[in-house]
Amino acid sequence: MELTKEVQEGQQAYTRWGLNYYRFFVLGFSNRLGWRCSTPRLLRMYDEHASGNHLDVGVGTGYYVAHCRYPATNPRLGLMDINENSLQYAAGAAAKHSPEIYHYNVLEPIPDDLTKFDSIGMNYLLHCLPGSIAEKSVVFDHLAPLLSQDGVVFGSTVVRDGRHNAIARYLLKAYNERGHFHNSSDTAHGLESALRERFDEVKVQLVGSVALFSARKPINRPRSTDGE
Repeated sequence: MELTKEVQEGQQAYTRWGLNYYRFFVLGFSNRLGWRCSTPRLLRMYDEHASGNHLDVGVGTGYYVAHCRYPATNPRLGLMDINENSLQYAAGAAAKHSPEIYHYNVLEPIPDDLTKFDSIGMNYLLHCLPGSIAEKSVVFDHLAPLLSQDGVVFGSTVVRDGRHNAIARYLLKAYNERGHFHNSSDTAHGLESALRERFDEVKVQLVGSVALFSARKPINRPRSTDGE
């Protein structure tokens, strides 16, 4: 799988050691004191939206899919990521659900032979992807075909126009300089616009530095043909 420099930078921190660091620093410190969108708040988002037939994209440590309340005793859980370290780590965290593993780059088209999901989660994925919010929102085009008719796409991302304190401003500057984040121009308004171009029902809410979003009912646009 060939990756651009920006994509490599966005996921290179997710080594085994880096994921242990993420588990304690991001979940324990920066969510609460930096981004001011606590881990319990993000877990409630999963409790609200995750179905018994769920795909998580950009899986991190797998904390949320391992701890959220599914509306099914034996949920079908899919994990999709470009980083094999993250996939293995998250699969271990959620081992009780026997997750399906998908090693794909969501900036590229995904095979259309996957059985559809009723929910797709994208927690803290978009701010790691290169390009403007309009450019990186191509991931919604690639994931929408995997969503069932009444399914929901949901997630969170740190945005420039969030309500940043001094810790958040420092982290944003440092992470963008190191290439871990690519969100210096991302806004909640831009995210909402990108979602409304693709879905009929869209909700975006700012909590501290973070935009929480959910979207339903993909808009089916006919493909243009040559000469039109």
